[in-house]
Amino acid sequence: MKKIIIVFIGLFFLVSCKSKQSVLESAANESLAAAKIISGHYENEKNFSTLNIRANAKYKDDKQSHSVTADIRIKKDEIIWINVKLLGFPVAKALITPEKVSYYEKINNTYFEGDFSLLSNWLGTELDFNKVQNLLTGNAIDDLTKEKYIAKIEKELYQLTEKKKSNTSKVFSFEGGNFLLKKETIFQEQENRKLEIYYPSHKKQNNVFLPNEINIKAHQKETVFIDLEYKNIIFNENLSYPFSIPSSYDQINVN
Repeated sequence: MKKIIIVFIGLFFLVSCKSKQSVLESAANESLAAAKIISGHYENEKNFSTLNIRANAKYKDDKQSHSVTADIRIKKDEIIWINVKLLGFPVAKALITPEKVSYYEKINNTYFEGDFSLLSNWLGTELDFNKVQNLLTGNAIDDLTKEKYIAKIEKELYQLTEKKKSNTSKVFSFEGGNFLLKKETIFQEQENRKLEIYYPSHKKQNNVFLPNEINIKAHQKETVFIDLEYKNIIFNENLSYPFSIPSSYDQINVN
């Protein structure tokens, strides 16, 4: 169970929801330069000070499957706070800031405090605070303005493939109406790591586009599937982020 709780903390950035508020999306039907696609994507500004999210999540690997619920609170660019519950009982809490990742879980009375290696190891790609926040809010995980990309239309989506040749290949796909992110793939061939993140639908609330759904498939030594459903989102509340590791808990290292 400890591994499942860590995975839920580390992979809590994906959504699965059949919403009636889905934004009408359009197929890509004309060739565009990569710069125009990137510019269109970033025109969807995330104008909020805080988000308060209630969510359901499902986890499945080669051996087991579980469901949890969670409260997720985001103070833009500063704090991501997650409170995980199993069968209605609190089982884990995480606090993520630009400086570090902290979490504790009640089943085994353990905690972790350290850098982003915890999340990076589970997702199979290097992460920082901005990348985690991007995952939660539906932006491309990377800053697309910092690299060069090849653009084409693939399966009625605009697809950007990173030009730079390296061990890590990255592909980003967008719909044609508002250049909303539909899929991103990060593949590390030498390590046999592959991360696929899908955003099947989006909604617009408070003039902000957010994912309705994200499905994730992370493959390293085994394949993990996680779906998270956003049940309710409230904007710009004055939120608290209570977090205190019990003194009796044992610190763990995550390899």
